Amino acid sequence: MFIRTAFMTAAASLALAGAAHAGAGFTPERKGMLVVTARITDVAPQSDTPLLTGAGADSGLKAHVGYDIMPTLGFTYFLTDHIAAEAILGSTQHHVSAVAPGVDLPVRDEWVLPPIVTLQYHAAPKARLDPYVGAGVNYMLFYAGQDFPGFHTHLKDGFGWALQGGVNYAVAGPWALNLDAKKVFFKTNATVNNGALTSHIGLDPWVLSAGFSRRF
Repeated sequence: MFIRTAFMTAAASLALAGAAHAGAGFTPERKGMLVVTARITDVAPQSDTPLLTGAGADSGLKAHVGYDIMPTLGFTYFLTDHIAAEAILGSTQHHVSAVAPGVDLPVRDEWVLPPIVTLQYHAAPKARLDPYVGAGVNYMLFYAGQDFPGFHTHLKDGFGWALQGGVNYAVAGPWALNLDAKKVFFKTNATVNNGALTSHIGLDPWVLSAGFSRRF
């Protein structure tokens, strides 16, 4: 609910800003253009996965990974008027816990660096409102985690893939507003206390962003 409310609020803000600047001149997107986008991004994992004992039995607990909101940067380069490549950079911290009915055990706070590279198709690069779709890959790098007392946890780095959809709205000159949604598909192996508990966690986060960009 939080994610949906925040994204809808950003969409409404974009629409109001667009209406206010509808008469201003703008720089259209084109081949050879570099676009730098500053965003506020919500990274929200979707999956609660069973924790298994070392013997493979269901422990009755599930691994839960919380969301985080952080600033991110996106760099988009137009290979043609309609085709662009984007890379996003940012880092988020997620609270990992073991949950069951009436149980919520804090296990670890984990930092993740999840760069995502996508190839995009822009439907209307010369227009003020330009929707786009994309697909690509990501790499999840876990680092600088902090275990809670009684736990020693390891999450395995690895590759995933991503789908993307968004819209750019040219406000004035080289400036534009951006809404962007990515669905990342990624699974990781987690081990707790040297294999006493294990889980094959399907994180599959939504990466929802709103921000503004500068066209060069």
